[in-house]
Amino acid sequence: MYLIFISLFFLFCLFLLTYISEYSIHGQNGTLSAPSVSDSNLRVELVAQNLDFPTGIDFLGKDDFLLSEKDTGNVYRIFNGNVTGPLIHIDVGSKDERGLLGIAISKNENTSSQDNSSVYLYYTLCSKDKITHSQDCGNFIYKYQLDFKSNKLIDPKLIVSLPGLPGPSHNGGKLLTDKQKNLFVTIGDLQTTKFNQNMKGYDTKAQNIINGTFPDGRAGILRITQDGKPNGTGILGDNYPLNMYYAYGIKNSFGIGIDALTGNLWDTENGPQFGDEINLVKPGFNSGWEKVQGFWKLNQIREKEGVFNDSSKEVEFVDFNGKGKYSNPEFVWDRPVVPTALVFLNSEKLGQHYKNDMFVGSGKKGTIFHFDLTPKRESLDLNGTLADLVNSKEDDSSKIHFGENFGIVTDLKVGPDGYLYVVSGSPGGAVFRIVPSSK
Repeated sequence: MYLIFISLFFLFCLFLLTYISEYSIHGQNGTLSAPSVSDSNLRVELVAQNLDFPTGIDFLGKDDFLLSEKDTGNVYRIFNGNVTGPLIHIDVGSKDERGLLGIAISKNENTSSQDNSSVYLYYTLCSKDKITHSQDCGNFIYKYQLDFKSNKLIDPKLIVSLPGLPGPSHNGGKLLTDKQKNLFVTIGDLQTTKFNQNMKGYDTKAQNIINGTFPDGRAGILRITQDGKPNGTGILGDNYPLNMYYAYGIKNSFGIGIDALTGNLWDTENGPQFGDEINLVKPGFNSGWEKVQGFWKLNQIREKEGVFNDSSKEVEFVDFNGKGKYSNPEFVWDRPVVPTALVFLNSEKLGQHYKNDMFVGSGKKGTIFHFDLTPKRESLDLNGTLADLVNSKEDDSSKIHFGENFGIVTDLKVGPDGYLYVVSGSPGGAVFRIVPSSK
């Protein structure tokens, strides 16, 4: 009897260790917490683990995707849960929010072969001056070809050079392609982290600085062709790089997504210590930074100065000769949640009631938020204490909470299988898949 008890206890311990290893990640307090979803009809599957701060994924096919790592500068291929590579290693600058930040794949639709897949990477490169020891950094978008025979990314072509100073924060870095094969790029204002103060020489009109310098690529969402060229004559102006801007006045964004039903672009944006946002991004959209954040006016040190009333014209925005237009956010968190990835679930695989809904990840408590949209799909369908579009400390936000304990959510994607994939950047980098409990 004693031997049977010892054997059962040993088996239980082995099962527990296996469970912790395979289905849990380190929470922010250092303890082991299993990621979970609030819907009992769904469950969380582990796809891959032991990754070094992954920042994004994009799919080659079913159960087959590429993954980028922020600090290592490595890109891996994960096929049926098996991690291979790296396909490439890049010596990226990795301080704070710098690194290998974005990945997107464009497949050749005219062939069944994947050999002609183009892979786009957004990353930071830095060099140090030998005399002054000062660091010069820039952000770059490179286009590669995926060689399936060698399992390597080859034939690098620099398609866009973007500013990287003063930094090291607010680099953005999300990449997204649309049906027309345009490439969307997020980039923040590249300001320093501490107090988010301004630094002389880096104030541009793209940050709504009336007397600022000409936009240099920062503080916006850019839209380019797959060869890095401006799309047409430009929304805000003809001159480069203004003709790349799709939107401006953006402090920093870690998430963009396209609503397949309308073609509308949406983004998430990080505020300073308040005013995290979700925005509907129409062409020429001005998000208001550095004059407005959330629904509040900002003073000279970017603190709240009262509720902003757009109709009063009390704030002077840069509008690029009327081509740019400020719009209020569609949702605001008063206290920071660090919103990150944004995706529309264009699938019925998690249930009809989730189809085409919006999902938003965050860097705080590993939360995933879920939003319904109104029938016209240009605003969020909110009620109760959230009907004012502001999530305050006193509000009940349980209705928009979909998942938790996912660490720092760096990416959300809908796979070819129709399920929702979650990339957990840190700690304990992993990729999860949300599926029906019955699967």
